[in-house]
This record gives sequence, C-alpha cells and structure tokens, in this order.
Amino acid sequence: MSVNEKSITNAVKEVVNNDLSFQDSLQRDYCNISALARIVKPQIDQMLGGKNTSVESIVTALKRSRRDYDVPERPIAAILAGSTVSVKTDVAKVSAAKSKKTIEKVAKSLTQNVDNFISVSESIMSITLVFDDVLLDDVKTMFAHDDVLEVEDDLAAIIVHSPEEIIKTPGCAIAFYNQLARRHINIEDTVSCYTDTIMLVRMDQVGKAFNALTDLISNSRKMPKKKHQHQQHR
Repeated sequence: MSVNEKSITNAVKEVVNNDLSFQDSLQRDYCNISALARIVKPQIDQMLGGKNTSVESIVTALKRSRRDYDVPERPIAAILAGSTVSVKTDVAKVSAAKSKKTIEKVAKSLTQNVDNFISVSESIMSITLVFDDVLLDDVKTMFAHDDVLEVEDDLAAIIVHSPEEIIKTPGCAIAFYNQLARRHINIEDTVSCYTDTIMLVRMDQVGKAFNALTDLISNSRKMPKKKHQHQQHR
C-alpha cells in the first residue's frame, strides 16, 4: 500500500469511526459503498489538506474497513448470549462535588438505605448516586446547594447481567451501547460493576431500549457455534 493509499485509508477509518450509522451499514452489509464514498468525500478531502480525492480510492478504503465492523464473533457473542436484562423504573440521579464530607454523608445514607441504591460511582472531582426516586428529596438535602452538580429524575436503569468472562473480554460493553445509539436512545449515565452493565435512560425510552438489548442477546443466542467448540465438548 502506498503512502497516499494509507493516508486515505486512515482518513476513511477516522470518519467511519465517528459515525455509528456508517458503521452499522457496513456491519449489516446494506451499505451502498459508492454512495457512502460520495457522502464522506468532502470530509476526506479536508482531512487530506484540500486534496481532490478520487471516489474510487475512497470506495477501496471503505471496502477494506468493512472487516473492522464485523458482527461480533465468539467469545463476545457467547458472553452476549449468556447475558440477561432487567429494568428498574422510577430512578433518580444526583451528582455532587466530591469531598470528605460528601463521602461521609453518602456512606451513612448508603448504610441506612442500601436496598434503595442502584450504584454509587466516584471520579476525581465528583460522586454520582443512582437510586429509587423516593429518596430524591432526602439525597438532595444531604449536600450543600453549591455542591450539587446535577439532578435528574424520571429515569430507568437497564441492568445487563453477564457471565464473569465479560470482565476480561473487550468489546462487550460497546455492543450494548451501540444497540441504543443506533436507535437514537441517549444514555443519561452508565456504570459497570463486576458483571453488571448499568445504563440510565429516560422513562419514555425504556421500552425501546429494553427491546434493543433483548434483540441483541436473542440474536447472539442464534449464532452457530464454531466446529472446534463442539469438538471440545465431545
């Protein structure tokens, strides 16, 4: 591959990586490659310093990129097939500035209301609580007004329970996220905890989100196992 071809291939890959609809069309093989090449050509030209890139070379690069967006194979498919989905409706979320005082208050509240909390996550500067919205008023009053960064209610938590192998298998979580993104469902927040992947969505989108994820799992269960896997169990 020449330097010029490599540059075009890299530019095309970057454009496709930034657009889930392009990835989906390539993955599911319903993409009109020539039409897609014409759509992305202005971006490719700009990325290559204003060069007038030929549509044919973009088509070639798109064909090469197809293998980067294949339908998940084993072991990812096996993990998806072994997953289950549950939904917790009427959920709220509060994010607050992290400090010793806020951590102490969260720890106390968690001890007293452990069954009502779904997740507690920390970053460098903040702490986020996800819980049954019956606790919303109590949780908000735990923090000083200036410490509260975000409050959201009318949410649902979709919890995907997966086999333990998910911990060390790359690509599983993005399969869940892609399913929702392809249906234009915004993930309000997400966290993973051991073998659970938790995604918060708006209540009015929870049905569509649940169906998207159950479809992914169902389709993964229909995928044929490779011959060597059958032989290993004989």
